[in-house]
This record gives sequence, structure tokens and C-alpha cells, in this order.
Amino acid sequence: MSPVSLFLVVLAYFGLLLGVAWWTSRNANNDSFFIGNKNSNWMLVAFGMVGTTLSGVTFISVPGAVGKDGFGYLQITLGYVLGYLTVAFVLLPLYYRLKLTSIYHYLDVRLGRRSYQSGAAFFILSRTLGATARLYLVVNILQATILDSLGVPFWLTNLIILAMILLYTYEGGVKTIVWTDTLQTTGMLLGLVTCVVFLMNEMQLDLAGSLAQMEAHGLSKIFTMDVDSPNYFWKQVLAGAAITIAMTGMDQEMMQKNISVKTLGGAQKNMVTLTIILTGVLTLFLFLGGLLYLYAPQAGIAATGDKIFPAVVMGHLPAAVQMIFFIALVSALFPSADGAITALTSSFCIDILGLKRREDLQEAQRTSIRHRVHLGFCALFLVLVMVFKWIDSASMIGVILKLAGYTYGPLLGLFAFGILSKRRVQDRWVPAIALAGPLVCALIEHYQGLLFGGYRLGLELLVVNGLLVMGGLFLISSPERSKPLDAVVSGSAVQ
Repeated sequence: MSPVSLFLVVLAYFGLLLGVAWWTSRNANNDSFFIGNKNSNWMLVAFGMVGTTLSGVTFISVPGAVGKDGFGYLQITLGYVLGYLTVAFVLLPLYYRLKLTSIYHYLDVRLGRRSYQSGAAFFILSRTLGATARLYLVVNILQATILDSLGVPFWLTNLIILAMILLYTYEGGVKTIVWTDTLQTTGMLLGLVTCVVFLMNEMQLDLAGSLAQMEAHGLSKIFTMDVDSPNYFWKQVLAGAAITIAMTGMDQEMMQKNISVKTLGGAQKNMVTLTIILTGVLTLFLFLGGLLYLYAPQAGIAATGDKIFPAVVMGHLPAAVQMIFFIALVSALFPSADGAITALTSSFCIDILGLKRREDLQEAQRTSIRHRVHLGFCALFLVLVMVFKWIDSASMIGVILKLAGYTYGPLLGLFAFGILSKRRVQDRWVPAIALAGPLVCALIEHYQGLLFGGYRLGLELLVVNGLLVMGGLFLISSPERSKPLDAVVSGSAVQ
């Protein structure tokens, strides 16, 4: 397809999103924006969260990584399953019992105001960096395949896309995103299945034949049992569980959608359903990666990593498949940013500015402040995507997981300490402990050769970070038991 035709496809898709946004944001208020009026359908939330969880990084980077790591990502996926079950049956009951709008208010109830603000600040940092890295990857592909040939500069592409996202999230927030994520997940999965089927037909392979070819080319290896390897099985499983618990269960963007479901039972069904669908979809992405690496040599394509999927589709597949690929790519793009900007706006308004605590503000004033914060985060995303363009890493999934190890570790440590212990902390020292964890991790990683010999840290850096923060919190705590949560909640307004 010509760049102009693909550009028109993107515009038509965006028009559909705006229509959904207009329909869902009618009569929306601040509660609609923050928690969808606590009335979201759990089935829609579960299906839509697949797109949010995967994003453009999974769509491009997971198939691209098969050439280097085979099907090793399934080791992390096993950890994801354990993590999602922990979120469903440990964290969600806690959040629903406290009737939270911001999940970081748990830290206020359990540990103190400085702990609460530290948790919210690390979420804002983590989600801002992670979401902009994901957004950059897909914007860069759109730029290279369509807009460069039309003479549109990268900064303008970035600005237009963020303006589009701003338009359909500005009023409805979570109430809108529950529906747009469902549409986007459908588009992403349509592209995935179409590309798999077409490549199998093109190479005249069935399922068994495809797997046999992948095994013969060393593309289907799953397990790594070398203890010194960053991809060692148990390290990957443990890291996968920790990543899910931290990046889903302790992430306001993901939990904001879950707690918008009316009942705890519905939210738990959402998480279990998400786990089942996500495991199947990730397996299919790896299978697609194997097909891409089988097809590329036959077509004379030298691209690898994040570049192989776009190179195969745009250079060698029919126009109809290219169109579906672009719908899927755009479907992967928007969940990278829309839910993140909405959750960041919610967290900043509630946790940092304290809008729900301020009785001096009228509803119209709260809305005005929310609008300004929302615009501010869009501007920040614009700047950070340009920074990632300047850095330009070969594999963004590696960058994102590395950032997560440093920025989600303090959240993991804070929540784990609060849930697993009954000790009371000296709250004023908590920000220092939360900052010390990532700094010590950076030193450990820099000198790991001296400290561990041949052993190399991988994704378990997140766990190490969390344990360091937990240990620091233990040092500034006393055996004096905190008040039971129910007693604290009954005497205070929960956000």
C-alpha cells in the first residue's frame, strides 16, 4: 500500500476512536475519569487489558527477540501467571476492602504520608518512562514506514499522535478507555492472527511443520538451565512474577481499570481471564517470531530484532495484510499512552495534589485542575519520546524491563513490607530508603563481575531492589504493631 493510503487508514481508525470517546464520555465527571463510576463490565476490562499489557513493545519486540532467545520468553510468562494470581487473590481483596481510588493510599493507611507520597512518586516516574518508551517504538515505525516519505518530521508525528490521544481521553478517562482498549485489543489480535496464517500459507507449513522447522533452526528453545546466564529458568520465573505483581498489582494504571469493576468477584474474574488470554497470546507472538525468522532468509531479508516484523510485512506481504498490520500497530500504539496519561493524571491529582481531600474546591475547580494536569503529562510525553528517539536502542523491550527493575523495585518493597509485616516505620525516613534501593542496585550491577564472578544479573534486579528497600524499611521500623487496617479505615476517609 502507498504511504498515503496507510495514512488514511490511520485517520479512519482514529475517527472511530473519537466516536467511541464521544459516546462514552457523555455526562462524565471526575469519578468517571478516575474509576469509571465504579461500573465497568469485568469482561470488557479483562479483554481490553490484554492490549494495555502487551502494547507496541510486545507486538514488535517479542517476535523480534526469537532470533536471539528462541521461545525463552515463555519462562517469564510462567512467572506472569503466578504474579497475576497473586494480584487477583492477595492485592485486589485488600484494595476493595479499603475502597481505594488510588491504590497508593494503602501506603498512607499502613505506613504513613511520606510512604504514600514516595509510592505515588515512583509510580509516576515508572509509568512515565515506561509508557513513553513504548510509545516511541511504535511512533518510530509509523514514521519510517509512512510519514518520512510524506515529508512529515518525527516531532510533528509525535505531536499529532499525542494530540489524538488527548482528544479522546480528555473527558471520559477510565470510562472511555475501558471501551477503546477493547477496540484496540481486537485490532491487535486481528493483525497477529492474520500475519501468522498468511506466513504459514506462504511457506506451505502447518502447525507441526512450522514447529519442526523452528526446532531445526534453533528457534524454539524454551528453557535455560545455566545458572550464570541472565536467562536462567528460575531467575526468569521469579522475575516474571515480580514484574507482574509490581507492574500490574502495584501500578495505578492497571489497577485503576480493575477497581472500576463494581465487585471484587468481578475484578478477580477479570484478572484470571486476563491471565488465560495473555498466556495464549504471548505464545502466539513467539510462534509468529519463529515464522518471521523462517521466512526472512527465503525473502532475502537481513533485518533482525525490532526491525524484522515491519521489514517482512512492508516489504513482502500483500497490501491487504499491510493494512491489517497497520491497524494492529496503531491498536498497539494507543494503549501505550492513553491509559498511562489517564492514570498519571489521576495519581498526580489524588496523591500529590490531594484533590479528593480538599473540601475547599468545587467540582468545576477540580475538573479544571485535572484538565491542566492532563495537558501537562501530554507535554511531558512529547519531550520524553524525543529523548528516546535520540537514544534509539535496538530492543526497546530490554530498555523497558531494565527501567522497571530500577523504578518499580521501591514500590515492590513498600507494598511487600506493608503486607508481610506488622512493624511500624519511621515514616520521615521512607523517601530516603526508597531512593537508596535503586542506587545500591546500580552499584551492584556495575561491580557484579567483582561481586559474583561469572554470574550476571538479569530481570531479577527488580526483586533485589525490592528486597533492599524492604531491608531498609526494617532498619527504620520498630516491633510496635500498627493499628489494624479496618480500624484505621473506619476513622478516616479513604481515597
